[in-house]
Amino acid sequence: MLPIGCSMRGLLILSVLLAAVFGKEDFTGHQVLRISAADEAQVQKVKELEDLEHLQLDFWRGPAQPGTPIDVRVPFPSLQAVKIFLEAHGIRYTTMIEDVQALLDEEQEQMFAFRAWARSSDTFNYATYHTLEEIYGFLDLLVAEHPQLVSKLQIGSSYEGRPIYVLKFSTGGSNRPAIWIDTGIHSREWVTQASGVWFAKKITQDYGQDSTLTAILDSMDIFLEIVTNPDGFAFTHSKNRMWRKTRSFTKGSFCVGADPNRNWDAGFGLPGASSNPCTETYHGKFANSEVEVKSIVDFVKNHGNIKAFISIHSYSQLLLYPYGYTVEAAPDQDELDQVAKSAVTALASLYGTKFKYGSIIKTIYQASGNTIDWTYSQGIKYSFTFELRDTGRYGFLLPASQIVPTAQETWLALRTIMEHTLNHPY
Repeated sequence: MLPIGCSMRGLLILSVLLAAVFGKEDFTGHQVLRISAADEAQVQKVKELEDLEHLQLDFWRGPAQPGTPIDVRVPFPSLQAVKIFLEAHGIRYTTMIEDVQALLDEEQEQMFAFRAWARSSDTFNYATYHTLEEIYGFLDLLVAEHPQLVSKLQIGSSYEGRPIYVLKFSTGGSNRPAIWIDTGIHSREWVTQASGVWFAKKITQDYGQDSTLTAILDSMDIFLEIVTNPDGFAFTHSKNRMWRKTRSFTKGSFCVGADPNRNWDAGFGLPGASSNPCTETYHGKFANSEVEVKSIVDFVKNHGNIKAFISIHSYSQLLLYPYGYTVEAAPDQDELDQVAKSAVTALASLYGTKFKYGSIIKTIYQASGNTIDWTYSQGIKYSFTFELRDTGRYGFLLPASQIVPTAQETWLALRTIMEHTLNHPY
């Protein structure tokens, strides 16, 4: 018997709200479908689905050009409607993930089994996922162990007041040319923050041992921001593992957060981002409205000598360069293409992992207001975005057993880009 004036839909909304208040969001029965749109008409049909807010669809890879896979997480209550819609329009699909919650449970069990507070960066477990507190603890360990090489800078505070930290690797000198690397701007892309932790340790291990990295650090500084979106990352651990955006409030909307990779002042607000605060690609109120983005913008401008900027995402196995908001070729396209080719070749040399490369708009889809279009517009020629493993079998829920191999192969590509930056000053 329902309470007076309460519909089934009302009860469902109430139960979702209560779950949000009291515990983690439950993804039992949610499936990830891979949709294959054969032509432009089918792409447009899938875009119609995207606009149906009541279905609560979460596009992991949005509709782009025909032939490019579209991955979407479909909540259990919407599954039947979505599958009927696709079948009615002759659009092919397969089920990539049968039950999202089952993967989340495995992930949680793995984290719990390997949870231990590390006393040094040598005993830190690089093969498991970590919380924000554990990662921030790791930063302090690394700085304490290598004070001659590593320092921790706070470049700002998040919307909810968390410190935003960057590690600086430097062998001395002031305002030297620098390389920037960030991970975790989209909070649910956990393999990126985990890789960032591994990179930090790798830099301290290889300086003085690996001739390439030693040459780079003898002439340049490296800045590494491991948790670029701390509020979102904390939220993926406490409430909703699938959270992507920041946690800022938008006046006049119940929906929280903006996409920090659509919030930059390069083609801001053009197609390739959304003006609807309830979507995953909401561009924010104005360019740099998100303090997490503004902190980097201010840092880059104040520094004035950053020569390479690499922003790391997952998933899809891609290495991308500008532009995302326009089909116009970047002035340095030929060189960027050669560097990307060398980098993905180096990456594949370890485990055979194949990456595609090219400009954002031609390789995946139009994305306006993205990070590297802005950094490139600031004169940082070597601006690249990675999309790490995998190609969709696990998507954002990559098993922890793949963290170290992912970081190892990505490092070879990063080192290739950094070495090119060192050898081609501008």
